[in-house]
Amino acid sequence: MALKSNSSDGRTRSSIQIFIVVGLCCFFYILGAWQRSGFGKGDSIALEISKSGADCNIVPSLNFETHHGGEVESINESESKPKVFEPCHPRYTDYTPCQDQRRAMTFPRESMNYRERHCPPEEEKLHCLIPAPKGYVTPFPWPKSRDYKAIQNWIQYEGNVFRFPGGGTQFPQGADKYIDQLASVIPIKNGTVRTALDTGCGVASWGAYLWSRNVIAMSFAPRDSHEAQVQFALERGVPAVIGVLGTIKMPYASRAFDMAHCSRCLIPWGANDGRYMIEVDRVLRPGGYWVLSGPPINWKTNYKAWQRPKEELQEEQRKIEEIANLLCWEKKSEKGEIAVWQKKVNDESCRARRDDSRANFCKSSDADDVWYKKMEGCITPYPEVAGGELKAFPERLYAIPPRISSGSIPGVSAESYQEDSNKWKKHVNAYKKINRLLDSGRYRNIMDMNAGFGGFAAAIQSSKLWVMNVVPTLADKNTLGVIYERGLIGIYHDWCEAFSTYPRTYDLIHADGLFSLYKDKCNIEEILLEMDRILRPEGAIIIRDEVDEIIKVKKIVGGMRWDTKMVDHEDGPLVPEKILVAVKQYWVASGNSTSS
Repeated sequence: MALKSNSSDGRTRSSIQIFIVVGLCCFFYILGAWQRSGFGKGDSIALEISKSGADCNIVPSLNFETHHGGEVESINESESKPKVFEPCHPRYTDYTPCQDQRRAMTFPRESMNYRERHCPPEEEKLHCLIPAPKGYVTPFPWPKSRDYKAIQNWIQYEGNVFRFPGGGTQFPQGADKYIDQLASVIPIKNGTVRTALDTGCGVASWGAYLWSRNVIAMSFAPRDSHEAQVQFALERGVPAVIGVLGTIKMPYASRAFDMAHCSRCLIPWGANDGRYMIEVDRVLRPGGYWVLSGPPINWKTNYKAWQRPKEELQEEQRKIEEIANLLCWEKKSEKGEIAVWQKKVNDESCRARRDDSRANFCKSSDADDVWYKKMEGCITPYPEVAGGELKAFPERLYAIPPRISSGSIPGVSAESYQEDSNKWKKHVNAYKKINRLLDSGRYRNIMDMNAGFGGFAAAIQSSKLWVMNVVPTLADKNTLGVIYERGLIGIYHDWCEAFSTYPRTYDLIHADGLFSLYKDKCNIEEILLEMDRILRPEGAIIIRDEVDEIIKVKKIVGGMRWDTKMVDHEDGPLVPEKILVAVKQYWVASGNSTSS
């Protein structure tokens, strides 16, 4: 019996030892995962949210509604006080750092060089908050904003607002009727034409009225001395940037647009050996359309009304026709003051120009290397590998883009692209729990500062909003062409410099991994001040990044009149990636001071 008892005791002790060993293994495994997650690196802010019982999927203390003014909850005083950024002088309410009028006048006027980007040197940069003008109110929601907003000499006054009469001086019969004329030649209705470029856009009425046809236009115009047309366009809820066809290449990918357009845009298309038409050809997709309306088209009838010699207009049109032939554009229509050309689908259709001595083809293998690069007089060749036919919109939004299927982006397969799309559907669903107004129409103009493949924009796609997809020039992969192949729009930009837009032009800004990307590249404060400049009062911000970067950002914006809340990743607190959501407070300039 004693032997049996001892044997039983031994088995019990062995079981306890095994249990202790297993328990210790589990404990150290969980501890290691916790330390690697970043949560153990001092994520005290997220911990405080959890302790206070806040739901990480809903942020009740942030108010995403627009109020046009009033009191906003102050930053948590229990935290160490951050550096406070003071308001700039009220004269800077419409400040555009890289298109400053006074600086522009110091540059040559030849080829519109003075209207191009000229950013301030370090010693001239402002380190203050750009104020909204006294009496500032948030623009009307879309689609009312399309027809009501700003002041120009042709705008009609109704009550206490001003109304755009359908198209302005560019389209005397209205933009809708003008687009109907184009649709008789160009397949606008069936989704074949989705992305468009409007050069010298005025107040972007063409882009505003294309929206109802499911076509999204990227419009640009230079900063005006008197009338801020791009600012008007953005306040109408229409995509636009400050830009000009001058000496530098346009900040867009090659083969990006289904259609390009100029209506009385005053661009000398036949000058400089057709350099501007050659640049349009670079960004125009094979099979895409170019529309030119106004001078010199139909010069025989209109030369007296335009008050220009008919010989001059005739020569201008002759040069345009000559360059179009060299570019292998086929003229599809000329009716009234509107002419339409179509770019050939592939190089096989352009055999005649191979033997033309005037056809100078670009030697560079990268047609997308454009940031601050001089415009060339050479023709961009067709891609050697096409990658398949582009789908009609909206099917193309989630179809595999030709640049992916052709292997044009190293290290990216169709499978990894699909994984990225699915990831962003998940992220956006989480965002909608954080901010329930995200797809309500509250946010019309949205910017993604580090867009990748455009997954965020695709997941949030709606007729109520549009997204400016920015591909940083520092990004590991050049993805802007893919973004356009999805039927979205975007632009190249370096966030060490100011963006080409006016203050208060975006309702919501999204930044994924941006501060990790620009770590040690430039001053984070300057990037955040630029975000503040372009965001409207009571606009929202969503920043997704590693916990260390989020904590740095949160400390800085504590002195910038933003109300913030840190939120865990949707997969839980052990994930090192965190989300910072914020609302910019409403405050305006008042004399030499500011008021909330």
